[in-house]
Formats: sequence, structure tokens, C-alpha cells
Amino acid sequence: MKKEIHPKYGPCTIQCACGNIVETRSVLPRIQVDICSVCHPFYTGKQKILDTAGRIDRFKKKFQDRVAVTKKSTKAAPKMPVKLKFSEDARREKLQALKDKVKAQGK
Repeated sequence: MKKEIHPKYGPCTIQCACGNIVETRSVLPRIQVDICSVCHPFYTGKQKILDTAGRIDRFKKKFQDRVAVTKKSTKAAPKMPVKLKFSEDARREKLQALKDKVKAQGK
């Protein structure tokens, strides 16, 4: 290895927002994290909602007009009439022709 080109690798403390402290080694002397294995929902089985810097409030403020419109329209959308390519009689005739064709091939 070349000298003086690599960062210093030494002891490091990782501190979580829940208060958990982990001692390890890194190029940084101290690392702060929002969530760790002690408080992560995957490991604890409990759901935890984090509102980092008011993101939820900013989202609601930004999209309040769109959300309000969708809440008011609770009625189902009108169903569009289905356009058939063939009439019912033509459909039955084609189906019967296919059945006859299958019967002829099976004998």
C-alpha cells in the first residue's frame, strides 16, 4: 500500500436517535443515525412513524387542493357502454362454427 494516500481508519461511535450507541471502526470518528437495529420496525415488529423535518406537513400543504378534490368525489365513475364488435347472433354463429370445426377434427 502507498503511504499517506489512505484515510485514517480508527475507532468510531455510532449514535442512534433512540440513544443506542455502537462502537466500531471507521474513517469517521463519530456517526449519527436516525434509526438502528434496536429501534427499526423490521427488528422490533412495531411500526414507528418518523416525521423528519415536517415532511408530512409540507406534503399536505403542497397537495391540499388535490387531496380535497379527491375526497369530495366519492361517487363511482359512470360506466361506459361496452361496444361489441359483433352482434349477439353473429357471436353465436361464430361460436357454433368453431364447435363444429373442433368436432370435425376430433372424428
